[in-house]
Amino acid sequence: QPPPYPASKLLNMSCRQLLFSAIFTATVITADKPNIIVLFADDLGFGDLSVYGHPTSTSPNLDKMAKEGLVFTQFYSASPVCSPSRAALLTGRYQSRSGIWPGVFGAASTGGLPHNETTSAEALKEAGYATGMVGKWHLGVGKNQTYLPTNHGFDYYMVKSLVTVKPTTGCCIV
Repeated sequence: QPPPYPASKLLNMSCRQLLFSAIFTATVITADKPNIIVLFADDLGFGDLSVYGHPTSTSPNLDKMAKEGLVFTQFYSASPVCSPSRAALLTGRYQSRSGIWPGVFGAASTGGLPHNETTSAEALKEAGYATGMVGKWHLGVGKNQTYLPTNHGFDYYMVKSLVTVKPTTGCCIV
């Protein structure tokens, strides 16, 4: 059954939380290619944003992006948790085929997305795009930072630092 809202007014989002956990961008180097922006969020439901017709939630910037861009209305996440779902999105493969299953990479994890996996960022770079990743990576850091986004086809990345709060002082260690 088709969605109750016109496709031109919908923005494709996958998970269920209003806080965006990652934004993958590919910027045009030549004028004959479109810009590509993928918003990937944890715990965000289909009807949670105004672009999907939510009566009280407002998301004017997403509404504007949806109105001015190409919009997809169906998406299935390969996993209900972040690391495997991100691996599947970036590689186009089931997360278990890339070894990112069943859990999540934490701060102490030594592994990460294997380097033999081709990511969409790598494919876009070959097609002449500049690429970037902003937000939650969650695909490993590794020894000597071997699994960071710049080692998987992204030209740059910006992620929030892992912060530990000392309970006795309330001071942070970054």
